[in-house]
Amino acid sequence: MTKQAFYKFDEAKSLFKSLLISNALKFIMEVRAIDPGIGGMKLWHLYEQEQGLIYHIGRDKFEDIIDAYNLKVRKRKRISTRTTDSNHNLPLYPNLVKELIPTRPNQLWVGDITYIPIWVSEHRYMFAYLSIILDAYTEEIIGWSLGDTLETCHPVEALKMALKRLEHMEKIDLIHHSDRGCQYASAQYTELLKAHGVKISMTESGNPKDNPQAERINSTVKNELLKGLVYHSIEDLYNDLVIKIDFYNTRRPHMSINMMTPAQAACCEGEIKKRWHSYRDAAIRANQEALEIAGNSLPLPCCQGSPSGLRPPVNP
Repeated sequence: MTKQAFYKFDEAKSLFKSLLISNALKFIMEVRAIDPGIGGMKLWHLYEQEQGLIYHIGRDKFEDIIDAYNLKVRKRKRISTRTTDSNHNLPLYPNLVKELIPTRPNQLWVGDITYIPIWVSEHRYMFAYLSIILDAYTEEIIGWSLGDTLETCHPVEALKMALKRLEHMEKIDLIHHSDRGCQYASAQYTELLKAHGVKISMTESGNPKDNPQAERINSTVKNELLKGLVYHSIEDLYNDLVIKIDFYNTRRPHMSINMMTPAQAACCEGEIKKRWHSYRDAAIRANQEALEIAGNSLPLPCCQGSPSGLRPPVNP
């Protein structure tokens, strides 16, 4: 080392840099213990919210730390099974949310059922079925239930959990949207919605694009919150989900709500900026603008042609 390099070296700065890296790694490990599949961008936003005032690290530097310590998330394929049975004679309902972009909490709820494998032995597994109800505006999981069958009682339990938040609301203007599965079309489920004044909406086909937010939360639970984890009993899975869903609702940043948490978004009103481009929202806005332009260009009725609002006299 030259004399110039020796005197230029700042030991305190070097130690603080090492402290930053050590603290960031500790934080990443603590969060990944709860959410094993959370990505680097969300980790950085969460880090800045909780520790950025004292231990600020730039986004690029944070990503470099993740790369240097081989902490990138890798996706893997999951076991697939069918959870929706639309072949039934139960009453169906129209899709009410084709042109809807939520602008407040408790305006649109979406529901779905997903599966999670339970390994009962080294070579044999069964499925646990997770019923979820999501507030489409806040991205919050407001109701959930775990069962070992696809019986309707489990989605009903999730719905009852969600309906508790409507108890003190004076006016309810809410839509519940789901697929056409027999659980959501059953009398037990639909009568409970009607009793609370909730409008019922269903997809028109089996296309996942008709209920995209429900599909996305299913993927988040299985490929992020439960990524790489193996469960040997429903009880263990249930206890873990209690912790993970609380983290999801209160700490995890969401790109769909401008990197806020669902708990923070619950205090908002009006359209929230997304950190990604939504082709669906863009198409809805384009259709609304086209209808407004078409409405403004319509000719006025004859009675509006004169200042007095009366039809002008016609010469005999």
